[in-house]
Amino acid sequence: MTLRLPVYDDVVAASKTLDVVAYRTPVLTSQTINARLDAQVFFKCENFQRIGAFKFRGGYNAVAKLSPAQRKAGVVAFSSGNHAQAIALACQLLDVAATIVMPHDAPAAKKAATLGYGARVVSYDRHTEDREEIARSLVQEQGLTLIPPFDHPDVIAGQGTAVKELLEEVGGLDALFIP
Repeated sequence: MTLRLPVYDDVVAASKTLDVVAYRTPVLTSQTINARLDAQVFFKCENFQRIGAFKFRGGYNAVAKLSPAQRKAGVVAFSSGNHAQAIALACQLLDVAATIVMPHDAPAAKKAATLGYGARVVSYDRHTEDREEIARSLVQEQGLTLIPPFDHPDVIAGQGTAVKELLEEVGGLDALFIP
């Protein structure tokens, strides 16, 4: 299956979907970093986003775009942290059942947050088991919809809204660095 890459119109649509649930995070600068790099550097502070990461944007957008039948069946995702929390919170907000395939050694705080948002966590051993295989099995056995953490057009479009906001605030850039 080939990934359909989103276009800017998809990011604009995601922005409208996220408008009422995602925070418009601040853009900050640092005189020290600007001086050291001899450049003007802008930081889009997604650590102030819901769940503490930009991943909320993509997770929510993907869940929001599901059909009624997909919402009723529920979703599965695999992640050791931020995507897990993003899908769990998005599903809580949209009343969709979430199952997260998470390594047994995931950070305790991230697992607790994922459970706190109401997701069911399926633990696995990252050294002997394959998270994608486990998720695919759940799709087959339970009819869940898989929402992977990065290679999904609605996830990508949602994450892109952070850059859209940055460009709206600061204008054109010479370079953009994204984790």
